[in-house]
Parts: sequence; structure tokens; C-alpha cells
Amino acid sequence: MDKLKITGGRPLEGEIRVSGAKNAALPIMCAALLTSRPFTLTNVPRLRDVSTMAKLLAEMGVAVERAEGKVVLHAKAIAEPTASYELVKTMRASVLVLGPLLARCGRAKVSLPGGCAIGARPVDQHVKGLEAMGAAIAIEHGYMHATAERLRGARIVMDLVTVTGTENLMMAAALAEGETLIENAAREPEVVDLARCLAAMGAKIEGAGSDVIRIAGVRSLGGAEHRVMPDRIETGTYLAAAAAAGGKVRLTGTAAESLDATLEKLREAGAKLSVKDHSIEIEATDRPNAVSVRTAPYPGFATDMQAQFMALACIADGTALITETIFENRFMHALEMQRLGADIRLEGNTAVVKGVERLQGATVMATDLRASAGLVIAGLVADGETVVDRIYHLDRGYEALETKLSALGARIERVS
Repeated sequence: MDKLKITGGRPLEGEIRVSGAKNAALPIMCAALLTSRPFTLTNVPRLRDVSTMAKLLAEMGVAVERAEGKVVLHAKAIAEPTASYELVKTMRASVLVLGPLLARCGRAKVSLPGGCAIGARPVDQHVKGLEAMGAAIAIEHGYMHATAERLRGARIVMDLVTVTGTENLMMAAALAEGETLIENAAREPEVVDLARCLAAMGAKIEGAGSDVIRIAGVRSLGGAEHRVMPDRIETGTYLAAAAAAGGKVRLTGTAAESLDATLEKLREAGAKLSVKDHSIEIEATDRPNAVSVRTAPYPGFATDMQAQFMALACIADGTALITETIFENRFMHALEMQRLGADIRLEGNTAVVKGVERLQGATVMATDLRASAGLVIAGLVADGETVVDRIYHLDRGYEALETKLSALGARIERVS
């Protein structure tokens, strides 16, 4: 099993390019199920989750061709509208095939999802929305069995904001009969990117990026070519690393408008930021200020940036309160950061982090994708050597992280 070995204490300097967004690429790959025409995606990151999704689609009969940064999908015929437990258990985003399969084939069998162990992430909003559109869904032996002659447009009010739920219903509604209204919809940039792609295929969608999305269903969709948006979480992770370790870093191929809350918190921490076209430059010369954050659905502070900001708070000047409101089990990295000498006290869904001047290297274990990134940042600022174990989590969401950090001068290597 691979590990990352990090020798901390070196500032980051240089320029790297941000990859395409995992959380945009995965639902857009599922959109290929909605058409019998070829479908081309560019700026696709090389990640384990992307490979898993490609394998899942291939098992259904989708032709998949992959090249550097590019994926061509052709769902000319769907042989078997089933998503097996073996693949779904490793990646929660697999549930995104449910809506497209039901809309295209009239039936689907999809395993209940897995993914990171960061708390309960139920699919009841997906089921409720599809049932409102006329689907019959039964859960038996760990699978969702769904059928519908043709989905019908409906008014759907989400009980809570869910990104994958919004995306699943958007794709299903694109081929439904009549108009669908999704209220209390997720507003994330990845939802907007999916809507752009669906529109390029011929879907009629209004309101993506707001909390009300209106979709007029069409009989069929065509092929499309779509460029996946830049990864705002990868962008935020490297910015947080630079703010913690110090130095001057320029990120290219990114979209600053997708991470306003993160940039604002980095400025509060004392970092100097410069945004130009598709690049962000950060300079950090002093010890960061302690910054409190509270996670919230977009446009609030992203839960996927919480672990990275906890690492920043560990060596900041002052005390930060980090409150997690999205997932109830997303502080497991706090215990690992304590092994590095961090002063963290957990009080319910809030971590009280009192900054210390130095962390000490140790062996730590990654518990989920973003926790892995937080531990890497902590390792970059710790004295001595830090070993991050179980980095298969990291490979699910960060393309060539150790290569990119090495290009910025970090002493980091992958070891088996």
C-alpha cells in the first residue's frame, strides 16, 4: 500500500496548473447515458474515481475511450442498466447513474452507495424526487430497483440541499415528459457545469446556480463536446498549503469565481492574493492568523475545504473555531493532527484549534479524501518526517499531488 513521506519546513515557490474538477467530471460522465450519440469530455483529471466511473459505465455497455485529459463515451445501447455493489461501494458518485438510466431505459438497478466514511449521506432525496416524477422504487437486498414507463415532469421541493440529488434529478428531468421544477436545489458550480453540458446536448434548463431549477423535458438528446470546469477544491487545497507553509505560488487554469468563500478566509489569515484571468497568485510571508470557519452549502464555506483549514489553524497565531454543519463524522483527521502535536479540542460539531508554533513529524493515517489533503498540509509545516498512510483516499480526488507539490519545492515522495 502506498504512503507519502514528507519532510516539512520548506516554503512553497513556483507555478502549477489546476486539474479538471472531479466533482464535475463524474456527473457529466453519467450524462453520457442520456444519449445514443458520441459524447466527448476534455480537461478530465486522471483520478481513481474517474477510472471507477469509466469501468462502471463500460459494464453497462458504454464504449469508453480514454486519452490524456480526454474521455470519449458512446452509450449507443445500454446492455445492462445495473450498477453493482462492487464498484458503487468504493465511490458514492456512482448513484448518479440512477436518474439517467431510469430516463433512458425505463429501469435501473443501483446499489446503495459507499464512498468516504464521513457520515450518513442518504439517498432519500434522490428517491423522493424520482418517485414524484412517476418512478416506482423498491429497496431490496442493498439495491434500489427502479422502473418507469416514462418519467413525468413534477414540482420537487428538496428537504435538504444535496448536490448529487440535484444532479440526478436534473438528468432524469431532461428526458421526462413535461416540465420539472426543482426547488431548494444545490447551487454549486459543479451543478452549473452539468447544466451547461446538458444544454449543449439539447436539454432545456434554466436557473442552474440558483435554488430553483426549471427543466423542460425533450424526447431525445444529442452528443456534445464539453470541457470540465477547473477543480475549485484542488485550487483551495494548494492555496491553503501555501498559506500554511509560506512562500509564493501561482495556480493556472483555475476559476477564482468558484471559491469566493475560500479566498476570503485566506485573506483573513493574512495571505496576499492576486487574481488575473484564469490564475491565482498567493504570497504568504508571516505566520497565518487564526481564522474560524463554518461549513455551509455553496456559496458558503465548502465542507471539502474544512480539513485543509484545520491544518492551517494548527500552526496559526491564535485560536480558531471550525464548525462542521454538513457531515456529522468529518473530524477524524483531528485525532491524526493531534499526533503531530496539534492542540485541538472537539466539542460536538466544533473543533477548537489553538495554534502552536511548530508541529512535529509522525506517522498518520488518512481516513477520507479531504482528510488526506489536510494531513499532507500538516506534514509540509511539521518538523522532521511525516508519513501519511492509506493515501488511496487521496488518489480518488487529487491528480499527481506529490508531483505538483514537488514542483513547488516540497520534499515529498510516494513510497510503497
